[in-house]
Amino acid sequence: MALLDNCPALVLNADFRPLSYFPLSVWCWQDAVKAVFLDRVNIVDHYDTYVRSPSFEMRLPSVIALKEYVQAARHPAFTRFNVFLRDRFTCQYCGRPHPSHDLTFDHVIPRSRGGRTVWSNVVTACGGCNLLKGNRLPQQSGLYPRHKPLQPTTYMLQQNGRAFPPNYLHQSWRDYLYWDTELDPA
Repeated sequence: MALLDNCPALVLNADFRPLSYFPLSVWCWQDAVKAVFLDRVNIVDHYDTYVRSPSFEMRLPSVIALKEYVQAARHPAFTRFNVFLRDRFTCQYCGRPHPSHDLTFDHVIPRSRGGRTVWSNVVTACGGCNLLKGNRLPQQSGLYPRHKPLQPTTYMLQQNGRAFPPNYLHQSWRDYLYWDTELDPA
């Protein structure tokens, strides 16, 4: 069973683009097989691993495409993760990238001064810069965001997500994740 758990399926929308880049849209092998049997997906590529029952044998799908197109949300949800992704996991004050567990979000206009928790007032900050800025305005602290905070589009978050390669990347997925990169001449 442990070997099968290393066989997730990349999930593509009906247009053959991943549903999500970061986190990468993958399903466990059980969900992929179930979707095949329910005729909700087309198998695009396989692993060399099989699942078997007494009367059935099937190669595990490594890439599947939904049969019906799923429209992306026009406006992404306001979440801590999406703020970090919009800002590319980079502190907007010092400009250094950090792992997500070292990041916070900062209200450019502090809540104690009437600032709201909205896209246009929240930026990614490292702990040191957030502590340094405190509850002061940018003019008082001398810390200004490197990029004006704005509400991202789903497309913008997808583009930013493509910059962060997943921990696991099966060879059969590469054509669907990096189709706009230059190919090596053969």
